[in-house]
Amino acid sequence: MGKIIFYEDRNFQGRNYECMSDCSDISSYLSRVGSFRVESGCFMVYERNGFMGNQFFLRRGEYHDMQRMMSMGMMFDTIRSCRMIPPHRGSFRMRIYERDNFGGQMYELMDDCENIMDRFRMSDCQSCHVMEGHWLMYEQPNYRGRMWYFRPGEYRSFSNTGGMRFISMRHIMDSWY
Repeated sequence: MGKIIFYEDRNFQGRNYECMSDCSDISSYLSRVGSFRVESGCFMVYERNGFMGNQFFLRRGEYHDMQRMMSMGMMFDTIRSCRMIPPHRGSFRMRIYERDNFGGQMYELMDDCENIMDRFRMSDCQSCHVMEGHWLMYEQPNYRGRMWYFRPGEYRSFSNTGGMRFISMRHIMDSWY
């Protein structure tokens, strides 16, 4: 089970909201988020309500200042929703496809991939099928840039990711919890 506490002000000051599951609208509890503490588990936080917009992965730790988070790679200055990532104890498996609707070349991953261009000579990844585990996919090589969270399921098109191209991907490991 995971637990994250959001605070309205920096350095864990002001009103707070404790969350131990998904929350689609943090603004109904707090007017803003200035800092937060992940006490257990892993979470994805989103810039818009309903788990929409840019995403950022959080693991256990203290995050004293939202403004500082932007220098760590967070591509937005507000948090409106969050999703708890359940732990996965087992194997990891995902198929990535070069085109929408599972078209074009297909490659199966069971481990992290720093760069699909180098590893598979694949220039683009437009759909995927996550069969086992939870994955983060990144727009740049070496797990950099904006990221997107994928849980088990079929993702026929990445058109809802704001035109992001995914170049690297890694599974969410137990040691991160």
